[in-house]
Amino acid sequence: MLRSIALTGSIITCPLNAQSNLADAFDPQLHEKVKMLSPQESIATIQLPPGYSLEPVLTEPIITEPTVCVFDGNGRMYVVQMNTYMQDADATDEKSPTSRISLHEDTNGDGKYDKHSIFIDNLLLPRMVLPLEDGIVVGITDTHDLTLYKDTDNDGVADQKSLYYTGGNRGGNMEHQPTGLIWSLDNWVYTTYNTKRYKLGPNKLITTEPSAPNQGQWGLTQDNYGKPWFVNAGGEKGPINYQFPIAYGTSLHFKDQTEHNYKDVFPICPIPDVQGGAKRLKPFNDGKEQVLNHFTATCGPDIFRGDRLPADLRGDLLFAEPVGRLIRRSKITINDGVTHLANANHKSEFIRSTDPNFRPINMVTAPDGTLYIVDMHRGIIQQGNWTKPKSYLRSVIDKYGLDKNIQHGRIYRLVHKDFKRGPKPNMIGASPAELVKHLSHPNGWWRDTAQKILVLRRDKSITPKLTSLLKDHNHLTRIHALWTLEGIGELNETHLRQALTDKSPTVVSAGIRASETLIKANNPSAPLLKQSISNLIKHDDPNVVIQALLTANLLKFENIHKLKETASQSSRSAGIQQTIRGLDKPKENHKGLTKNLHKQYKRGEDIYQQICSSCHGADGKGVGKGATALAPPLSGSKSVNAHKNQMINILLHGLEGPIEGKTYTAPMVAMASQDDQWIADVVSFVRHGLGNNASFVTKQDVTIIRAETRNRKSPWTIEKLTKKIPQELDRSNWKVTASHNQQEANLAIDGNQKTRYTTKKRQENGMWYHIEFPKSVDLTSVTFDTLKSKNDFPASYIAEISIDGNHWQEVQKNTNVIHPITTIEFPATKAKFFRLTTKSKKKLYWSIHEVHAFAK
Repeated sequence: MLRSIALTGSIITCPLNAQSNLADAFDPQLHEKVKMLSPQESIATIQLPPGYSLEPVLTEPIITEPTVCVFDGNGRMYVVQMNTYMQDADATDEKSPTSRISLHEDTNGDGKYDKHSIFIDNLLLPRMVLPLEDGIVVGITDTHDLTLYKDTDNDGVADQKSLYYTGGNRGGNMEHQPTGLIWSLDNWVYTTYNTKRYKLGPNKLITTEPSAPNQGQWGLTQDNYGKPWFVNAGGEKGPINYQFPIAYGTSLHFKDQTEHNYKDVFPICPIPDVQGGAKRLKPFNDGKEQVLNHFTATCGPDIFRGDRLPADLRGDLLFAEPVGRLIRRSKITINDGVTHLANANHKSEFIRSTDPNFRPINMVTAPDGTLYIVDMHRGIIQQGNWTKPKSYLRSVIDKYGLDKNIQHGRIYRLVHKDFKRGPKPNMIGASPAELVKHLSHPNGWWRDTAQKILVLRRDKSITPKLTSLLKDHNHLTRIHALWTLEGIGELNETHLRQALTDKSPTVVSAGIRASETLIKANNPSAPLLKQSISNLIKHDDPNVVIQALLTANLLKFENIHKLKETASQSSRSAGIQQTIRGLDKPKENHKGLTKNLHKQYKRGEDIYQQICSSCHGADGKGVGKGATALAPPLSGSKSVNAHKNQMINILLHGLEGPIEGKTYTAPMVAMASQDDQWIADVVSFVRHGLGNNASFVTKQDVTIIRAETRNRKSPWTIEKLTKKIPQELDRSNWKVTASHNQQEANLAIDGNQKTRYTTKKRQENGMWYHIEFPKSVDLTSVTFDTLKSKNDFPASYIAEISIDGNHWQEVQKNTNVIHPITTIEFPATKAKFFRLTTKSKKKLYWSIHEVHAFAK
């Protein structure tokens, strides 16, 4: 095999083998500007395992900027082309609606796509495509809406468009929006980012159902047993939440779920265009150059389920690392109930290239049984928030001219010398009997597509054939038959009884999951099914026990606590024990919140887990350690618990530079494209959750700050923000007094949430709490926190300030307090004294756990 490289305008070829020095494929000392190679020249720079090779399926100019490819039931390929993505380093005109979805067909089955059309043009950066039988469902950027497109005259161009699902607007950074849209084995459709799953019909979405935050980003796949597989880039985590299906909650990280140093990568292209800078680089080529050292942009996963590549590849997880110009192959093993990942190519990679423009970002098992790889083939891969002027990444982009390499793209077919491609499918309009036969196909794409079409048709005439397949010798056929029965509404107790006693543990687990449909519908067989699932808690296979626990927990079985106790005592399986600990994880208690505030908190939590947890951690304690920490911890953060305007400003405009003397790998990107309620919700969750106890933020609070800072174009630094935002006053030298129980007044400023000042008698008109500051300040707000004592706050009060302690000025009067954290805000006013006086009667004491004051 040869590798080709562009140096000083000419093409140089040299032999490539496992022992050669791969770094000399690109020598930045000889030529700094990266040139484009032809598809064949670029393929020659790609290192592959013995026996494998790449065939160009589609290339520029037929396609440009490809990001996704999917196939309909006849094997026609739809390609998403994001034509406005990063056309320069500033992302100029990125949101122009000039992207498209093209359609490509191999008309004679020779493996070459010879018929091309623009199926949909002038789109705003499409992200998701799911073929049904006679149309495709499409999701684009900045909206949760889904649209159905059909080609009614078969000319390769969509001529019918209808709203398939109204999801509403979605703003924010381009990288933080849903992708995927895969029809899974359980007949639900999943995406990344969203905390819901979708049930689809032929012309409109049927329903949605809550799902856990998955932390996946670009691309989505599933395995033979219907578990969606997510990969995370922003948190530099790679595969995530893969211990059990995401519908049952987040499994985040089990002990010993990856081999040691699994996240280390082994690129051969020595261009250091990594967002993390020097912290994400390691020496290469005897220290002369540097390459990526760790996951940073993992995306485009595929569990290979084809039948026309070597058997040892089937069932492996493949995903791309486009910053490293490589594709990782992972071996999946399940031992003692724990799914474990290991790099299949020890201290190397399955596929890697010296071509700086090789940017694999997606993969898919194809109808012909091979693997298709989407190579966006461009200079810049990171989005504009990470390529700003004066950033480390921008300096590398400018040095190598990466911003000039645009409007290319390739889709490759991975083949092997010992295998031939499979035939074209012909499922659209096929008879039900033909589709049922495909449920036994060795290629997972065929099984999935046949099941999807059968479920969309809801043809109940196939029930007898599906029932007979439940006795098929192949366990995968039995599983697909079971789920197809579920999808067409014909699943019954007899089918499930057969599945729950199957000799294959994977079929038993599928039976437990499929039982949920009847139990949720209160089918007459529900009590018996619940008992049958409960009886499986002592099954010999830990994976069956885990599924029984997950289902019982999800559906809130009355005996769930007993089931967990029995499972814990009956088996020492690591997977069972870790699953139980995850199910028993205590949740934060927010009983003091009003109904509306609780709703706001939950909305904010949903946003945080979808978007923010990748960098800040699901628990707010950060991701990564030391020099490679991605973002600051939010739990207990001074910035979070400071004046509420601080977090509002950070969300609206972003944050860069050191925080408390420490620099982090990932900048905080601006979220100003989100609406005011969205900002208020996530800020409120962060300030009141994750171990914090600060006040909530209202939509109006955000509206005011947005207007005040509308001309700001750059991110904040903590130093600049501190000068603008009111700061909390030091409480160590306050003098506090109270009308009642004076001796305990200091308990409200002792920094301990567990202690409190209390009047020790029922609230009455005229009770007061008084603060004297050591000197006059420009006071802006005072907060009284009563949350830990729930309703022990005055329903009505008057707040006053004074310079001399004798002459008082009213700054706020409230006659309808409903929140246990009372915040009194007013324009900055000189004050040395502050007093809050009750104007109501309540049977409860007046309690104050903590009081805080802020001044300009």
